[in-house]
Amino acid sequence: MTIYTAISFAPVQGFIEKSRKLRDLFGASLILSYITYELVAVANNTNTVEDVISPGLINVQQGMPNRILIKGEFTRDDVTKTLQYTWKGILEECRLWIEKKIPAKDQYYWEKEWLRWQMYCWEVFWGHGESPSAAMQDLETRKLRRDWTGINWTGESSSLTGTDAIAWPNLGKLNSHPGNQLSKEEKKELENFYQRLAYALDINRESDLPQIQEIPANTQVEGKFLSPQERLSIPELVKRLVTRDYIANKIGMQTQGIYVFSEGFTDVSRKTPDGQGLWTGWFMGDGDKVGDTIKKISEECGDEGIKEFSDAIRQWGNNFSQKFPSDLGKIIYAGGDDFLGVIYSPDSHQQMPPLKALEWLIELPKKWQEHGQEINLSVGFVWAGSSVPQRDILQHCREAEKKAKKLGRERTTIRVLFNSGQYIQWTCPWEYLRIIKQYQDRDGKGWGEQANWGHIYNDLAQLKARHAIPSNAKKEHINENIALYLYDAYFNQKKSDNNISSNYISKHAQKIVGSTEGQQIIDWICGLINIGWHLAN
Repeated sequence: MTIYTAISFAPVQGFIEKSRKLRDLFGASLILSYITYELVAVANNTNTVEDVISPGLINVQQGMPNRILIKGEFTRDDVTKTLQYTWKGILEECRLWIEKKIPAKDQYYWEKEWLRWQMYCWEVFWGHGESPSAAMQDLETRKLRRDWTGINWTGESSSLTGTDAIAWPNLGKLNSHPGNQLSKEEKKELENFYQRLAYALDINRESDLPQIQEIPANTQVEGKFLSPQERLSIPELVKRLVTRDYIANKIGMQTQGIYVFSEGFTDVSRKTPDGQGLWTGWFMGDGDKVGDTIKKISEECGDEGIKEFSDAIRQWGNNFSQKFPSDLGKIIYAGGDDFLGVIYSPDSHQQMPPLKALEWLIELPKKWQEHGQEINLSVGFVWAGSSVPQRDILQHCREAEKKAKKLGRERTTIRVLFNSGQYIQWTCPWEYLRIIKQYQDRDGKGWGEQANWGHIYNDLAQLKARHAIPSNAKKEHINENIALYLYDAYFNQKKSDNNISSNYISKHAQKIVGSTEGQQIIDWICGLINIGWHLAN
């Protein structure tokens, strides 16, 4: 009897989300990919394993998804041991590097704290069955029974997420007054540790890096990898360190792509040198119903079909990451059907034109189809103000993506996120996203001709003020006709065969809007106008 094994581990999204800097996101992705890569490598050399079916491209480390499907038996104990051994190697390399390069004033007391993170950071999920779908279903069932141990710590919390203790030499030192703040001497020692660590990471070649007892006089710490003012927890510090190529190489991580993050983040600035805010675009994508697709492929084409599918998707993710235009932004991770990236101006003095970001989003479905597989895509796209914390942006990306899936999948939700935390959004299927390019103002100017979206925006405001276009009205009193007339006046002036009319929207509202209710149609048109005014104007 053939046995299949399905494997996953957690927390993945939480591990990524506890990051407020782009470098931390990239470091988290490196770590997660490396752990999966090692799990696959060990499984591939285990006698009871016939084949690793998924993920594909097992020799490419970056972008490895954390879900593994194996033909054969790979026990839960073996998975746990492999994961802990791999994670232990990452932690030890980072800890020993710090202890070697940044000597403590007295000694390092933190080894037990690193051991706790080694033992209790990850939870393994494991399932098995007589077919790939049975193994994956067993995995999902077992996820409902958690086996989780949390870490309790004492000390001041990190400056990034505020959820874990600051990593420094005295972490773990016996404290008879745990509720008290650090003394002046301890604060001075903590500050000195992070200044020396930031200085050490600024040095490009490890061969040029001696032990840093003190920072040389009249030396300005640039803080390209670590700001001297930051206070990081152990996992946050590890994420940062693995983006240093010589540390990643010691661990065994493939460093392809790290060059993008080899310098500071002045090229990903969200403010100009004189302090003016710069907007940035963040996008998070995910394949629709991947589990159902794999199940169907398994039934129709067997194991080879799943391998072919996984190879194609991973190859697409690898190409997408490597060939993303440098003048547009960066891909943080691309694990095939699952990816995250940021669009920003390469010139810190100049705003990235939102129209350019919108053009890229409209063309994304064509890029997605290059993998040649029968799977659709949902994306959350967030155009964020300069003062919105990165963690909040990521949460909005995830919410926007969920909104797109909830309204029928195969679509995108575009969300404009203001510094106040308020936002506007619009969800549209990919095939109708070109509607936004149909707009013409009263002067006849359209897409690419500096069309004035203020014309329709002001008309909408006037109609709302006069209650001609209702907002959250009672269902029996809703009439969406005026909103549809307004749409036709600006989006269907030419009435060409390629244009999408208001009549077409009414007839296909379930597919386009996600609902046939009048208020939902009104909200969809209002969302289109608001998004257009903020991004295409």
